[in-house]
Amino acid sequence: MTYKLIKNGHLIDGTGNQVFHEAAILLNGNRIEVVGKLSEMKIPEEGIEEIDAQGGYILPGLIDTHVHIAMQIKDIRETLKTPFALKFYEAIGYMKNTLNAGVTTVRDAGFADFGIKQAVENRLVAGPRMQLSINPLTITGGHGDSWMRSGLDITAKSYPGMPEGICDGPEQVRQRVREMLRAGAEVIKVHATGGVMSPTDHPEFTQYSQEELSIIVEEATFRRGIKVMAHAQGAEGIKNAVRAGIHSIEHGIFLDDEAIQLMLEKGTYLVPTLLAPVSVVEASKMNESMPDYAVKKAAEIVEVHKESIAKAYQAGVKIAMGTDAGVMAHGTNLRELGLMCEIGMSPMEAIAATTKVAAECLGWDEQIGTVEAGKLADIIITKNNPIEDIRSLENTDNIVVVIKDGIIEKNLTFKTL
Repeated sequence: MTYKLIKNGHLIDGTGNQVFHEAAILLNGNRIEVVGKLSEMKIPEEGIEEIDAQGGYILPGLIDTHVHIAMQIKDIRETLKTPFALKFYEAIGYMKNTLNAGVTTVRDAGFADFGIKQAVENRLVAGPRMQLSINPLTITGGHGDSWMRSGLDITAKSYPGMPEGICDGPEQVRQRVREMLRAGAEVIKVHATGGVMSPTDHPEFTQYSQEELSIIVEEATFRRGIKVMAHAQGAEGIKNAVRAGIHSIEHGIFLDDEAIQLMLEKGTYLVPTLLAPVSVVEASKMNESMPDYAVKKAAEIVEVHKESIAKAYQAGVKIAMGTDAGVMAHGTNLRELGLMCEIGMSPMEAIAATTKVAAECLGWDEQIGTVEAGKLADIIITKNNPIEDIRSLENTDNIVVVIKDGIIEKNLTFKTL
């Protein structure tokens, strides 16, 4: 069957518009053909598959702009004895869990290679649509360098398809950008500051100079039209990244007024990942998977992180949803929306940040992010009204239908709403 008809639902189309009741959507292959009321549609007489939303809520496929689909934090002792190839098989489950949560597109912020993306595109495995960064660029001793003071180095090893990310100075960063692009990077990821999960730095430490960051932007954006995303937590590193022309700031924990003003002037996106430090602290109470240095830093920043993102939101900075999934379990991504509402966003704004704005951040807004005729058929149906209860999205059992690229990836029958 080429056609699919979704009917008897309430549509939240991702644009920020009000809920459209008694909505129907006609899909033709992998495209949305018509959106409107069933009574006003011309429906093919044959070859059509019907999906009854049963009064549920229809949304665009959701987008997480900051995940690590090829990893999930585990105890260091477990990491040390894990065979190299096992991570590719583990990623199959991570991708399935992501889809199961209604997330049909992700921007991978590090460690997924082109082969993983191709496996999904060739339908060898089920997974979200991906925009790849390959391997983040980081300074020696910075965030992304997991060399321990004991001399043990657990930094992820390079291999064909995953060039080394550690680089210092103008010429090395230029070369590394070229290597990531050669390996299939669709966005370049750079660590502009230290971070929570690295053993020998702090989130406020500034890493690359503005000159080095500008070279990264020159090689990626000016030469190839490829955007750059920056892990940036401390204020000075954030400002260096924005001045250098970097497209999105990831985390933004210690934003000051000057940084916020610069982001407004440059049109820079902010990807908050509010869930990341919260999940590190939570995990430390349940098991020993999180190293002590990470737990200590995460506990220090949870509240200042919320305050920082709230200030940016109130000032009008463009916010796209991202979680840092991999630091927490894949499939728990939609907890981020509740946290976004806690800092002042409305449920509709949080949904728009996870659909329309996220698609714009990826540069894919002509294809995904809203339920509109002509766009790719990425659709989810949820039992509950997320405008009334945004946290209902956290329960993946409430996400009853997931369609990606016109293909039904999840279909749970439900009797009552």
